[in-house]
Amino acid sequence: MLFNSYEYIFFFLPITFFIYFFLLNRRLVTGAKGFLVFASLFFYSWWNPIYLPIILVSMLFNYMIGEILGKDGENKRVNRKWVLTFGIVSNIALLAYFKYADFFIENYNYVSGENVGLYHLALPLGISFFTFQQISYLVDSYRKETTEYDFLNYALFVTFFPQLIAGPIVHHKEMMPQFASKWNLVKNYRNIAVGLFIFSMGLFKKVVIADTFAVWATNGFDHAVTLNMVEAWATSLSYTFQLYFDFSGYTDMAIGAALLFNIKLPQNFDSPYKAKDIQDFWRRWHMTLSRFLRDYIYIPLGGNRVSEPRIYSNLMITFIIGGLWHGAGWTFVFWGFLHGAALVIHRIWKTLGFTMNSILAWFITFNFINIAWVFFRAKEWDDAIKVL
Repeated sequence: MLFNSYEYIFFFLPITFFIYFFLLNRRLVTGAKGFLVFASLFFYSWWNPIYLPIILVSMLFNYMIGEILGKDGENKRVNRKWVLTFGIVSNIALLAYFKYADFFIENYNYVSGENVGLYHLALPLGISFFTFQQISYLVDSYRKETTEYDFLNYALFVTFFPQLIAGPIVHHKEMMPQFASKWNLVKNYRNIAVGLFIFSMGLFKKVVIADTFAVWATNGFDHAVTLNMVEAWATSLSYTFQLYFDFSGYTDMAIGAALLFNIKLPQNFDSPYKAKDIQDFWRRWHMTLSRFLRDYIYIPLGGNRVSEPRIYSNLMITFIIGGLWHGAGWTFVFWGFLHGAALVIHRIWKTLGFTMNSILAWFITFNFINIAWVFFRAKEWDDAIKVL
């Protein structure tokens, strides 16, 4: 069920809102939260109910692992590090099976000359988002940074429908206390007004702006055999703006819908195309993903606390993983490589004390981002080369 669909706007969202607060008005707090979980699972299974057991099993598994990791450690028979490793590997294995199985098989066939059959698995909705979300919860449980939460609040944290499909990637400490707060159990008319405004703004971004640019981008990338210079620039810039207004619009709709339920989701975009260097871009673009990559990949690798060559390799590893997370293809890996390399160059530039005119800095940064998006969008290498 899409945020911009009639089913969502005119039926699912208002019905869920009114039933949720009706139950709260009857002081049926547990029933209201249970209903919101049920509604979120209904929203998730609308596209394909066959994948509903996946999120249910994943949610129950990670809650149990989190409970073990969150204990005081008095039981010496439990090796918490091994439990954490098992939990993370299990989550990654689930994601890898559905998202990367065919990618691995294709590459194996190419290298070995074999002809192993592909699975052609349909990717369960939101699996990349709820997998990262739950991995962060396990790591924080291991670090003793979580509080004891009941399963109902945890289920809401994972399944809450506004952020379930396309993020933002939320953190337990910014979500679960909100679900547990008694102040969020009554209608807040200011939140409703602001939420409807933000939702409408996101809907406009998606339907009017992004979908218009999408027509031009699709024609250039997927239909045109050759492109002249003007057509190629129009194609790449159309996708650059399509992607921003599509993703930013969905995020705004998620933030707006969540506010109706008195839940504040984190900001995910901050005018990223105004960035004057690549580091600033990643502070503004998909901010919750940037936060996850920094806190759970880059810093555990050593972050900035190691030698300069190690810092450069940490940046490359982090962004190659980030590229692969976005999609199962070498074009995504190369897109991540480009951004990792750009961050390395930026760090060297800053270390040497160089500066640049701000307009020129913006121009170079924006055009690098625009060119890198060509690989992100292209279905095949030839499509990217055609535009370039």
